[in-house]
Amino acid sequence: MTAAESLLYYGDNLDVLRRHVKDESVDLVYLDPPFKSNQDYNVLFAERDGARAAAQIKAFKDTWQWDRVAAEEYHEVVEAGGRVSQALQAFRTVLGENDMLAYLAMMAARLVELRRVLKPTGSIYLHCDPAASHYLKMLLDSVFKPENFRNEIIWQRTPSKSLMTRRLPSNHDVIVCYQNGDEPIWNEDVIFTPYDAENLDAKTATKYSHRDPDGRIYRLDNLINPNPDRPNLTYEFLGITKVWRWTKDRMHAAYKAGIVVQTKPGAVPQLKRYLDEQRGRPLGDVWTDIPPINSQAAERLGYPTQKPEALLDRIIKMSSNEGDTVLDPFCGCGTAIAVAQRLGRRWIGIDITHLAITLIKKRLRDAFGEKIGKQYQVIGEPVSLPDAEALAAHDPYQFQWWALGLVGARPAEQKKGADKGVDGRIYFHDEAAHRDATKQMILSVKAEHTNVAHVRDLRGVLDREKAAIGILISLQTPTQPMRTEAASAGFYETPGAHEARFPRLQLLTIEQLLAGQRIDYPRFAHDLTFKSAPKAKRKSKTKAKHLPFAEDSAE
Repeated sequence: MTAAESLLYYGDNLDVLRRHVKDESVDLVYLDPPFKSNQDYNVLFAERDGARAAAQIKAFKDTWQWDRVAAEEYHEVVEAGGRVSQALQAFRTVLGENDMLAYLAMMAARLVELRRVLKPTGSIYLHCDPAASHYLKMLLDSVFKPENFRNEIIWQRTPSKSLMTRRLPSNHDVIVCYQNGDEPIWNEDVIFTPYDAENLDAKTATKYSHRDPDGRIYRLDNLINPNPDRPNLTYEFLGITKVWRWTKDRMHAAYKAGIVVQTKPGAVPQLKRYLDEQRGRPLGDVWTDIPPINSQAAERLGYPTQKPEALLDRIIKMSSNEGDTVLDPFCGCGTAIAVAQRLGRRWIGIDITHLAITLIKKRLRDAFGEKIGKQYQVIGEPVSLPDAEALAAHDPYQFQWWALGLVGARPAEQKKGADKGVDGRIYFHDEAAHRDATKQMILSVKAEHTNVAHVRDLRGVLDREKAAIGILISLQTPTQPMRTEAASAGFYETPGAHEARFPRLQLLTIEQLLAGQRIDYPRFAHDLTFKSAPKAKRKSKTKAKHLPFAEDSAE
């Protein structure tokens, strides 16, 4: 893959798709749009006032609401005419004007664009909740045509462990797959699940009843040729004369390699077929073999809706090839992007929050190293002071998250009455000997005019929180009184062998951060702010031990 070949966009995916993604340029689309997964589904059907102000879309929050924006998108799709228009009008008749209709209207506009950018050989996988999957399937029928429906995949997230009082527990997601034409990319070698030696069905377990000293399980297979009229393959081997499947040289080589055995003197030699070299069970549309990300998983990043990499690995391998383009328009913490990168695919990711963009960039850097930054381009982030000022004026929340991302800080939880005066935090250990003492830096981000009162307030919060260092990030250049107040806060001194002093209260401007200046704190410190993604493993191309001899065809 060449430099800057992949693209990460900040912005509304509808706008990005329309402005930046060309017709028939994408091989595979995977999307997992937010859907109030932690709320009572009845909320989706509550009647809403269409004149209500549009809700600010925020990271980690499900966002579909019937408001003015949703009503406008509904009318835009309806007025375009066609099957999608008819489907939305039918939904309105059945559902009324509520949050479910808002969800479907917003999805309709995006699905139309996703079909436009998808190649004729492409596929789309829509990951959704069972509460909406039936509506989305009808919507996809209207966009892609019913004959292009391929599968409704059931992914069992967890086994059922509890009883519900009025219904069965919900423990699965739905992934609906449509293909864009009659000849889609489809890799059959992926649609087999490896045999589990500990959980074989009775028939397979009966066949594979032998085990090598190293633990490999195998069965014995016939080496006699089904065609008796093969003089060139008729010879004596280990005291037995037969018409064999292989030539004499190949038979002796396989015997020397230990994969042709004679179980007892006078017995007909047989071939060892190892269980771990077989294709496995054909994959069905109910997936129970991919567990969710548990609390101890190495890949867990703390993103509430994060999906396991194994799930995306399977989808991307099934419906794309190396060098193809994978698009995720709701990329969140970037699982599809990270897997596509590991599998040698070009990718396009879109998200509407700077917090998600920050998390994705860190995930890629952790997994693939610093060099990964040369292999993709971020579009839509501020790159100059005027850009930052425009973002601050348009969306103060996004400006705050973006500014925190410049220094690798975690946004503080915005709970009522909590973290007053704290916009972000950075956690660290400043020496190996002090691993049990987690230190923190607190950050305050100001887009408006700043003065010495803001510095005094931050100093009070610094003392209250017992933080090591406080940082005020601002658009404006600090005044001299602000600098004087910051200097009066003194220094944070690191303990032990790496003893050093750092200003306890620091003032940084957006212009300085864009120029590369960073917080002054212990560079030997171990940053604990975000969980690190594991290093990406190289693709293995190892061959099975006896692959050259394992062909089943007769020579």
